[in-house]
Amino acid sequence: MFKAAAGPQDAMILQLAPIVTQACEILREEYQRYCSGGVFDVEKKPDNSPVTQADYRANAYIAQALAQISDLPLLSEEGEQAERQNWPKFWLLDPLDGTKEFLHQRPEFTINLSLVDGAETVFAVLAVPGEQSAYFSPEQGMPLKLDMKTGQWLEYYPGQAEPRVQVGLSPSSQNKPQYAEYLEDLSALTDFGVFKAGSAYKFCMMLEDRVDIYPRFHPTCEWDTSAGQCLLERIGGGLVDFKGRPFAYNQRDTLLNGGFIAFKNGEMKKLALQALALMQKRH
Repeated sequence: MFKAAAGPQDAMILQLAPIVTQACEILREEYQRYCSGGVFDVEKKPDNSPVTQADYRANAYIAQALAQISDLPLLSEEGEQAERQNWPKFWLLDPLDGTKEFLHQRPEFTINLSLVDGAETVFAVLAVPGEQSAYFSPEQGMPLKLDMKTGQWLEYYPGQAEPRVQVGLSPSSQNKPQYAEYLEDLSALTDFGVFKAGSAYKFCMMLEDRVDIYPRFHPTCEWDTSAGQCLLERIGGGLVDFKGRPFAYNQRDTLLNGGFIAFKNGEMKKLALQALALMQKRH
């Protein structure tokens, strides 16, 4: 949960807050244009996933704005990636995570921006244009939240544990049998509810104490998880592969991730991995 706080002193947050705010406005404008039925460009990538004029416009703005405050390279879903393995430190960006949610007129899309140093994410931003809010993980200290409507800053505080575990799932999970198996095994360990939402929005809901465990069995890319992992690690949670290892970034030939388990705290990690172990015994 978050409580009202004084504005941040962190120089990077102060530089990025207006950039992220403007990027959110760009995506809100594009979303309203799309939902109103106006002319709107949608293309298919080689992997058959959609990309829209909103993705490209947000990407162009953020890339230009970052270049004015930093000389670090940018690895973006919508940009060039050929030289990335030569970069010891760089920005990692998904300018519109949840394009499918956007196209289904569900405002659960996010902007994911993080700073990767070596293999680790050291700074992160997750912004939710539909809610006019952004979550920042500074290089030191607890995550901060910006309410763009009021300009109010808030700081993360651990909330009271809910009596019922909440599991975050993507809407598409209902078509994939691994999720039904996982939930069946989890039900042998605890009572739980399900929170369905797309994109990295589920990571934001973990910070808001609305999701405790987020299992993922279908593909993501590094720009989908880096910011969320950083924010969760800062509050005592995390994101690990199916062998319990935290994700490392920009260390492989592919940017595709394997499956993962994200968790809000150590207790939820133990529970989530117990359910995964039960599931793996079946196979």
